[in-house]
Amino acid sequence: MTTNIIDRIESRESAIGIFGMGYVGLPLMIRFSEVGFKVIGFDIDIVKLENLNSGKSYIEHISDESIQKAQKSGFTATSDFSKARDCDVLIICVPTPLNKYREPDLRFVIGTIESIQPYLREGQLVSLESTTYPGTTEEELAPRIEKQGLIVGRDIHLVFSPEREDPGNTKFTTKTIPKICGGVTPNCLEAGMTLYQQIIDQVVPVSSTRTAEMTKLIENIHRAVNIGLVNEMKILADRMSIDIHEVIAAAATKPFGFTAYYPGPGLGGHCIPIDPFYLTWKAREYGLHTRFIELAGEINNGMPDYVVSKTTDALNNLGKSLKGSKILILGIAYKKNVDDMRESPSVYIMEKLRDKGVLISYSDPHVDTFPRMRDHQFNLRSVTITKDSLASFDVVILATDHDKFDYDLIKKHSNTIIDTRGIYQKSFSNLVKA
Repeated sequence: MTTNIIDRIESRESAIGIFGMGYVGLPLMIRFSEVGFKVIGFDIDIVKLENLNSGKSYIEHISDESIQKAQKSGFTATSDFSKARDCDVLIICVPTPLNKYREPDLRFVIGTIESIQPYLREGQLVSLESTTYPGTTEEELAPRIEKQGLIVGRDIHLVFSPEREDPGNTKFTTKTIPKICGGVTPNCLEAGMTLYQQIIDQVVPVSSTRTAEMTKLIENIHRAVNIGLVNEMKILADRMSIDIHEVIAAAATKPFGFTAYYPGPGLGGHCIPIDPFYLTWKAREYGLHTRFIELAGEINNGMPDYVVSKTTDALNNLGKSLKGSKILILGIAYKKNVDDMRESPSVYIMEKLRDKGVLISYSDPHVDTFPRMRDHQFNLRSVTITKDSLASFDVVILATDHDKFDYDLIKKHSNTIIDTRGIYQKSFSNLVKA
C-alpha cells in the first residue's frame, strides 16, 4: 500500500485535499497546484469559499492571479467533506487556539478528522500541520482513523508536518522554508517525505510525530521567551532613562553569542502567543511546571497594559484624562506589512482603552475595515492619515510599524506620539517611548 501512494504522488496523479483555507492552507494549495497536482480546498467559511471559487484572494500577500492559475490546474473549494474520499492526500491546516483557561482547544482538529472519518479509505495519506502538543497525532488522530478499520502504517498513512509560514516574509516562501516531517511508522514517514519533497526544497525527517510536534513548539517558545526577556528589559531601561533600541543595536555589533530580539506592544500572530501554552499544558501530565514559558507569557501578555499605562501618564502630563480622549492606533495587524490580525496586540490595546472611555480610531494601510473576529468586535474603518486627521487626536499610538506610514508626517502633526516600536530613535517634545 505504501508503494501505491508513493507512485501516485510521484506521478502527480494524487488529488490533494487541504482542510483550512487560511494563512497556511492557501499558500500550500498554490504550491501543490504549481507543480501539477489537483487540489480540493475544504473550509466551513462560506465567504472564503465564494471568494476562492470566484478566483479572488482574501489574503493581501496572495494575489487573485495565483488563485486563478490554481483553478486552471483543477483547484476547487468546497464545504462538502464527502469529497475527501476523492483525495489520496488529506492535509489538515485548521486553527489550534487556546480556551479561556489557556488550555489547548483542539475542536477544529477533532472536528475535521471526525468529519472526514466516514470517507477515509485504504491508500490515503493524512498529514496534520496544525501546531499542537506532543502526542496529538498518535493520541487523537490515529485512534479515530483506526475506528474505520484501517491500520495506520499499513492501510493508511499518518504524519505530522508542522507549518512554518511567515506571512509577508519575502525572503522565504512555502517552497524554500525547510519542512519537518515525522511519521507514526517508517512507512508513514516514507509517504510523507515523498509528498512534501514534491513541493519543498528541503524536507527534514525526524524519528516520530511527537518529535515533529515538539520541534514546532520549541521554535516558537524560543522566540516567545527571548521576546519576553527583551520586553522586560525595555521596561527596566525606560525607568533608567536608557533607550533599549540603542542598547540592542550596540549589542548586535558582537559577531557571536548575541541574537537581536526587539520589544513591542505585545505578541501577535497565531503561533508565538499561543503555541508555548500547548506545551505548558502537556507538561503537567509529566509533573512539570514550565516556568520560563509561563514567565515569558506573563510578561508578553502584560505589554498592552504597559502601553495603556504610558498613554495614561502622557495624557496626565498634559492635564487630560483618559476618559473622553481621542486616540488613534497606527497599525492593527500583528506585524508590519501584512493584513494578518490574529492575536494582534493592537486589538487588546484598543479594547482596554475603549473600556476606559476612550474614543478609539485606527489607521492601517493593510486593513481597510476592522474584520470579523471571534473574540473582538469594532465597527470601524481605517482613518486616512493627513495633517488634519492627525491633529484631531489627543494621542497617536504607533503599534505596528508598517513601511507605508509616513513617519515624518506623523511626527510633524501629531499632538502626542506613543512609540511602541522604536521607530523614532531621536527624542522630541511630543514623543513617548513605550
